[in-house]
Amino acid sequence: MASSPFVSIDTHTTASSPRPHILYTVEVNRGGNRVVVNKRYSEFLALHHALQPGQDIAVSLPPKRILVTSFVPSAWLDDVLIKERKTGLAAYLTAILAHPMYHNAPAVNEFLSTDETNQSGTAHAKIDLEDALPSTLSRQSALKLKSQLLSGDGEVAVATDGKVTADATLIAAAYYPDWSESAFPPESLDYTRFSILFFAFAIPNSSNTLNWDSGSQDMLTRTVTAARNSGAGTKVVLSVGGWGGSVYFSQCVGSAANRTTFLNTLVSAVNTFGLDGIDIDWEYPNEVGAGNINSPSDAANLLTFLTQLRSALGSSKIISAAVPDVPWLGSNGSPLTDVSAYAAQMTYINIMNYDIFQSSSTPGPNAPLGNLCGTSSLPQYSAQAALAQWGAAGFPASKMLLGLPLYGYVSNSTKTALTGSLVDPSTLEQALKTDSNGTTTLKAKPGSHARSRMTIPVMKSTGGQADDGKINGGAGTGKGKGKGKKKSKSTNGGSIEHDTAAAANLQGWYGQQIPFSSIVASGALVKNADGTYGGGGGFTEGWDNCSDTPFLFNTSQSTVVTYDDTFSLGDKATFAKQNGMAGCFTWSLDQDDGVTLQNVIRANLGLP
Repeated sequence: MASSPFVSIDTHTTASSPRPHILYTVEVNRGGNRVVVNKRYSEFLALHHALQPGQDIAVSLPPKRILVTSFVPSAWLDDVLIKERKTGLAAYLTAILAHPMYHNAPAVNEFLSTDETNQSGTAHAKIDLEDALPSTLSRQSALKLKSQLLSGDGEVAVATDGKVTADATLIAAAYYPDWSESAFPPESLDYTRFSILFFAFAIPNSSNTLNWDSGSQDMLTRTVTAARNSGAGTKVVLSVGGWGGSVYFSQCVGSAANRTTFLNTLVSAVNTFGLDGIDIDWEYPNEVGAGNINSPSDAANLLTFLTQLRSALGSSKIISAAVPDVPWLGSNGSPLTDVSAYAAQMTYINIMNYDIFQSSSTPGPNAPLGNLCGTSSLPQYSAQAALAQWGAAGFPASKMLLGLPLYGYVSNSTKTALTGSLVDPSTLEQALKTDSNGTTTLKAKPGSHARSRMTIPVMKSTGGQADDGKINGGAGTGKGKGKGKKKSKSTNGGSIEHDTAAAANLQGWYGQQIPFSSIVASGALVKNADGTYGGGGGFTEGWDNCSDTPFLFNTSQSTVVTYDDTFSLGDKATFAKQNGMAGCFTWSLDQDDGVTLQNVIRANLGLP
């Protein structure tokens, strides 16, 4: 009987021509024969495309990731990507060689007989973007390569393989606040844009039941009716709690009697309104929030409650929870290291990767994709860190929804770069706390503003309303589109188009959260013909490579706006997709410029 094939990919090397790229050293032992070849990732893609293996091959190739990891040079990103691919590629090739239909296929034999380093001719020069070494690519060069891939130009070879992974349909969800009813009535929503609507909020009270805002129960009924009538399949989930609404969670789940009352209240709401589930927005177990009761037993009691809620609702209903970038705190005050029991009961966690840096004289990014320069004073708080931290604690990526903000912060600052994303010794000690185990976390948790009712400030200049009549928070003297444009240099060397025809003033927003739609309505952001946005009204748009987010600045007005746009939201949605996450959600749908940002998120998730 022939011995099973053995495949190992323990080492790699790099080649510099025609562009720096990675070569994986593949060692194969089968039937007493040993073969060692150096292969690029794209060559594995080409092999897969040639074989077209069916579902009888359970192992998939590791996914494409380079467009997420290449925006900033980082040796750490190199290490993570290469390690992942070594393991995944070895497992894939082992499965192919063990399969009777594929093990002796011509494409396999050719793959194992030709060493990439010994090839010659023009074909060898064509390097796929996915072969590149991430730390050799700037954002500009990565986007240039991406453009070449899409256009078929240049020397970049395209490995077209739509069957590398069989992705399930991803989720594009949004929170729908009850206070947005007047501007966004349920009947006006385009439900085809939303997989799930998290209706916010019902508030736990001292009686272990729920308080509702005036008119919100009627609005919820209308939302469920409109969603069902739309035929879009949108699920409606009741979100319970929120920042400022988490005062009584600890009490509501703290004893058997209280849990029973609270549980019955939630189950009754699901049945009464015909809901698709419950979202627990407890900010935060065993931590001080906006005056919330807390206890070392909070995390354990939450697990007991979630287990009972799952039993009461059955397996088909959604149970989710809005969570920070780090797992909940256990009884010892440190993040839980094993949340697998929670995951067994839950459908999703909604990771609130925003409010990381808020308004400040040294502004930082609201929602960093990652600690991409390795210099953040809050390295545990980013999309990449959240995925890693919850994943390491046993929560599957396939049950994680990545939170994307449709708002920003306005700071009284003359900075022209996001210094807040870098270590600032003068503020670092104030921002962090370290527990007895040496674990460092934020003193002030994300969520203290993003999940609260909006307060629209009085603007220093008059005029301005959004074209659709929605709340815009005031504006400058007009939209300022279509004239007076020129090019100026941003702080990171990119050329950013902005509009000088209309003056925008956002000083009335100092220290506050600002909806994306209000930035546009003010004229500080101008929508381009291609659907992207650029600085206007005297504001210059910059890009923070360390977080993969944009910002606006006007030094004469001492104003900096940190926010997310079509590029940064698209990058984070791509990150979620490529890392096997369930999808994304936004806070909140009423802050979009129509559905422009939601459409970008959907497109980058691969949704129509």
